[in-house]
Amino acid sequence: MTAITALIADDEPLLRDHLQAHLARLWPELQIVGQARNGREAVELFEREQPQIVFLDVHMPGMNGIEAARAIARRAMTVFVTAYEQYAVQAFEQGAIDYLIKPFDEARLTDTIGRLQQRLQQPAAAAAPGGDDGDPGDRLEAVLDRLAAQLRHQASGKPWLQWIKASVGSAVRLIPVEQIAYLRSDEKYTLVVWEGGEALIRKPIRELVDELDPEQFVQVHRSVIVNLRQVAQITRGANETADVHLKGRTETLPVSRSYLHLFRQM
Repeated sequence: MTAITALIADDEPLLRDHLQAHLARLWPELQIVGQARNGREAVELFEREQPQIVFLDVHMPGMNGIEAARAIARRAMTVFVTAYEQYAVQAFEQGAIDYLIKPFDEARLTDTIGRLQQRLQQPAAAAAPGGDDGDPGDRLEAVLDRLAAQLRHQASGKPWLQWIKASVGSAVRLIPVEQIAYLRSDEKYTLVVWEGGEALIRKPIRELVDELDPEQFVQVHRSVIVNLRQVAQITRGANETADVHLKGRTETLPVSRSYLHLFRQM
């Protein structure tokens, strides 16, 4: 029988040892192939050992656990370990196998082990986070992208963007972000649409999504960020897509299937 293997990544040695000791007692058949102190070590260890399971602390110096999970992607079952429940819960809802909140107890870890063992017993295609159509895996990756951006921004200590500077004719406008309806990009420029008009800026979407408050602004397509306070309704379309309808505006914005989960309660 092939051994079931796992790695543990946490920047606190005592917590790594604590988790490994509990796993040894509750799941003696599980083989821990190593411990990592940060996300980069976790990815390197994963590439070398190829374990089926990774226990990842969310907050680690350098590459954090969310970024490590993105690098490992769908090649292993991920369990997030964190003191900040909101991050793990969002990822769990979209396909991460489970999460543990520090300090965890044996009862909660036993539940997690049960979920892992159940997943391991499933056929390979069904056990893969993406399944045959890849949709759940795509949603998880979109959530991990957003969570990684939030963690990077928090680590930087910078406040969320309050103004966007844009050239409008011969003038330079400071556009308050709360007035922005949406941002849409092409290869070189991003169109900023706000209550007072439209303007083009050179900053790409991938940078803006890291700087805007994710409680107000969400990416709904690889080229579109929308202000949730400006959303009137969502119309679902074919093939797991949708359109965003904005308050007081006639244009609609596409929602790709990777981001449709953001509106599942609407």
